[in-house]
Amino acid sequence: MTTVAPHASARSRGAVVAEQRVLGVDPGLTRCGLGCVDVDPRRRARLVEVGVVRTPPGQSPELRLLTIAQALEDWIARLGPTSLSVERVFAQDNLRSVIGVAQVMGVVMVAGARAGIEVAQHTPSEAKAAVTGSGTADKAQVQTMVRRILGLDALPRPADAADALAQAICHGWRGGGTGPDGATDMVSAGGAVRVSARTPAQRQWAAAQAAARRHGAVDPRRRR
Repeated sequence: MTTVAPHASARSRGAVVAEQRVLGVDPGLTRCGLGCVDVDPRRRARLVEVGVVRTPPGQSPELRLLTIAQALEDWIARLGPTSLSVERVFAQDNLRSVIGVAQVMGVVMVAGARAGIEVAQHTPSEAKAAVTGSGTADKAQVQTMVRRILGLDALPRPADAADALAQAICHGWRGGGTGPDGATDMVSAGGAVRVSARTPAQRQWAAAQAAARRHGAVDPRRRR
């Protein structure tokens, strides 16, 4: 059983389509956060949809993973993200929790591969640093900055939803980033992608982002 609560509808009538649409995922078996944002070449981010997929702890693992996989397929089909970014698993004392997160990560990566979209990974610290400026920010700080960056009326809840949005924003800002000359490698937590390995769409995005920087783009974190 899954409960997905959209925070906002997809594209509003008359909205400008962004150059990049990222689906961020905060992986977890009990609660899997999903957050989709549009990011333009000037690093301005806009909420598309956010929600949480929930599965009962008493259910068998394969059925819980199936629920999450079906939700991901639905989101990808409805929203059409250009890339998918999942939080990279990190060491914890609770081995069962690590295994569950790793299993969900696998489901997420397969869903992205089947859809033929870029799949990236960023650590929690990278996502926190991207939205707050500090890799050690707490959940309240992440929620506050995600709300400010996206111009939301309320804090995104629960924390899993905010973490998913932070993951999406992080990849939108860092995953497709290039230097002023447009020649710097695109780097994510999963490794570096050489310029020569980029798709035409990725090269177009990199050129647009570099041009925006040359014309004095403003960091969205300083808009308010």
